Amino acid sequence: MTPLPQPTGPVPSLTEDPYIPGSGEAGIVPEHYDLDLSVRLATNRLTGVAKIRGVVPETTDTFRFDLVGLSVKKASLKGGTVSKVKSSRERVTLQTKQPVAAGSRIEFTISYEGVPAPRRGLWGEVGWEELTDGVLVAGQPNGAPTWFPCVDHPSLKSTYRIAVWADAGYRVIANGRLVDTARKGSSHRWVYDEPHPMSTYLAALQIGRYDVVEHAGPVGFAATNLSARKARLALDDQPAMFALFERCFGPYPFDSYTSVVSDDVLEIPLEAMEMSLFGINHMTKTWENQRLVAHEMAHQWWGNSVTLARWQDLWLHEGFACYAEWLWSEEAGLGTAASRARTAWLGLRHKPQDLILRNPGPADMFDDRVYKRGALVLHTLRVMAGDEAFFGLLREFQSRYTGRTATTEDFTQLALERCGALAAAEIEPWLSEPLVPAFRPAL
Repeated sequence: MTPLPQPTGPVPSLTEDPYIPGSGEAGIVPEHYDLDLSVRLATNRLTGVAKIRGVVPETTDTFRFDLVGLSVKKASLKGGTVSKVKSSRERVTLQTKQPVAAGSRIEFTISYEGVPAPRRGLWGEVGWEELTDGVLVAGQPNGAPTWFPCVDHPSLKSTYRIAVWADAGYRVIANGRLVDTARKGSSHRWVYDEPHPMSTYLAALQIGRYDVVEHAGPVGFAATNLSARKARLALDDQPAMFALFERCFGPYPFDSYTSVVSDDVLEIPLEAMEMSLFGINHMTKTWENQRLVAHEMAHQWWGNSVTLARWQDLWLHEGFACYAEWLWSEEAGLGTAASRARTAWLGLRHKPQDLILRNPGPADMFDDRVYKRGALVLHTLRVMAGDEAFFGLLREFQSRYTGRTATTEDFTQLALERCGALAAAEIEPWLSEPLVPAFRPAL
């Protein structure tokens, strides 16, 4: 790393997303996060050391990391000097003694602490949340900085090592493979390695009394003794869902998948890479809850493997996962995808028709219309192209962008290539016009 004579000025907003303004301003493109954390559940106290390794895209002496509600104790640069640390409510800025040349690979170490709490904003509360007896992290879309300093943008994927000391009697579940455990007094350490590139919002930390962990092949669940029986019954179709999605979408892109079941009642399930979190209220065999089980699993392909490059393209996650619900309904004999699609279309006709799917705006990013309209894009393509071409398209999209990010334009271009101009034209109104198009019945 060769310092240049003088800095070139403020770092531009290299990756800022207008849906989450300010998040992702950096000066560094991270490649790996190494997190060493200690969590005291009784006081909700977090102490952490984050090593962030990455590349510098433009010569600069100023580096910004998103960090919400936590205090930085000290920061250092491997092979260099951090001359100034400045913290605000939502980020920390590090200034180096000398500018770092473009193309340099560097590593910062940031020590921090505090009482983590959810981040309140346009989408309610996201991030770190205390449970009745434990902790969960709901990272989407900008909750990651509530528990570690990061460059919080979905297009920036990194590998992770996550090591956590927690109270004995509790299990820590994080992304990737459990590679080590240790005990020291009244604390237990859990170490996870995630070698697959992951966006910050998908980094997860669940802490609870998860005594029961069962897997059938790569698919399984974790639950407390109190909830294990209900979880076992409610999740017994997961292997069949997994097999269906591998046929439809292509090989599972990760090593394993775990549904974590909390004893708490949760409003909605939460998906993270290689896991999902459910409340005990979701553990029934009703369609309303089984569709959620399918939905969250499908996000492993659509959202976690192929990830949006910008938040305006959220339909690439939610529309695909919603359509996966309909595919499971068809597979399980609970109603054809076509019948589910028609029901969704009828519902959309009675809702406001002022949403542009390819750019719904931050306030409507998680609106149910994004989910249903997105699924109807896929249904329309399936009807127009036929099953062979349609599922070939999905597998090709997954294969081409696995471990990477994609945009709506990437998908429509591939649809044109694989399904033809007529089919590509048919989905354009669903993406670009506010009025709900006519329903396309089976040809």
